[in-house]
Amino acid sequence: MPAVIWLVCACGQANDESVVFAVGGAPSEVAFWEELLVDFKRQSGIRVDLLRQPADTDQRRQGLVIALNARQSDPDVFLMDVAWLGLFVASDWLAPLEDDVEAAPFFQRVIKLVDRRQEHLMALPVYLDAGILYYRRDLLERFQLPGPPGTWPELLSQALTVQRAMRKTNPRFYGFVWQGAQYEGLVCNFMEFSGSRGGFLQQGGELRLDVAANRTALTFMRDLIRQYRISPPNTYTEMKEEQVRLYFQAGNALFERNWPYAWALHQSPASKIKNKIGMAPLPAPPDGERVATLGGWHIGLSRFSDRRHQALKLIRFITSYDTQKKIMSRMGWNPGREDLYDDPDVLRRAPQYRELKDVFQYAQPRPLLPYYTQISAIAQRHINSVLADRKSAEQALSEAQGEIDALQQRYDVE
Repeated sequence: MPAVIWLVCACGQANDESVVFAVGGAPSEVAFWEELLVDFKRQSGIRVDLLRQPADTDQRRQGLVIALNARQSDPDVFLMDVAWLGLFVASDWLAPLEDDVEAAPFFQRVIKLVDRRQEHLMALPVYLDAGILYYRRDLLERFQLPGPPGTWPELLSQALTVQRAMRKTNPRFYGFVWQGAQYEGLVCNFMEFSGSRGGFLQQGGELRLDVAANRTALTFMRDLIRQYRISPPNTYTEMKEEQVRLYFQAGNALFERNWPYAWALHQSPASKIKNKIGMAPLPAPPDGERVATLGGWHIGLSRFSDRRHQALKLIRFITSYDTQKKIMSRMGWNPGREDLYDDPDVLRRAPQYRELKDVFQYAQPRPLLPYYTQISAIAQRHINSVLADRKSAEQALSEAQGEIDALQQRYDVE
């Protein structure tokens, strides 16, 4: 609650000549934005009041929802988690950006699936995330395995081979670590195991979860833990991003599913796998194309802003080539502009961006619906119950589908 009060009060203090930009994060992230805004004022003469939001994502969302629902003129510009866009667009809180910003340099798949709604450009990606596969390059070479794997069955085969050999000296070694605990990361992993023919499918205006590709993927996820045993037994109880990262970074796994942030940590001086790893797109299911669940933050303009002209200048500045390059080099964030992934200077300092560019070509957002958080809670519970071996994939997905259908009917009536 204090964060919400702070937001409302801060909005009332904005200077009439200034733009209010809402952003949160760690102290180092907020400090970086403050530096950028000094540069923007130097170039444009426009002052920006930085509205500091909490680091917690849910609190940031709550603060924006209260201000926008009240039709307050501030903040003018804000960053949105990709999962919020469905709510913000459906609530008519965003002003269209077309004719005022250039969308061509950005990843067009992301623009099409996320930022362009009903032919209107509603936001732009400032920085992106997507699920990727980390692998031990040295171990694939030692055991003369072609890699990285292109399909999930190939990953299973390679993981079994290496795990069997590595267990002779390291009994804690596993073939594959991934996020299976009951939280949002499980939904992201589930979409990637399911591929392009699974996940959350829109069919005839309805959201379908109980489909063949998902039943196959969910059974495979369970079997990785219980039948093939290439994933730790605590995958479904404890494994989130950091638990997975630390396990892989300690040299105890061949493959890891995680987000791009882990690369720099894996390559840090204290890491046991420094200079021994590679990254690649996640494997594809036997039937269908590969998928990388999309994450990241997008910038939008409030429909209620009374400083649209100045706010659009700020958006153009933040999404410009030079600013996005600075975001990449200073913060290690992955820019939304595709043209930066071919920049010779960037690739000389961070060659992994060649692989990341390929990963983002397979980016798939979660359902952009205003009630997505409720859909996710349903999916998490039922998917995790299969990993815990309490239900079959068929039973869990059938029950989840029933709950999702009831939820959609309730919202349609409202």
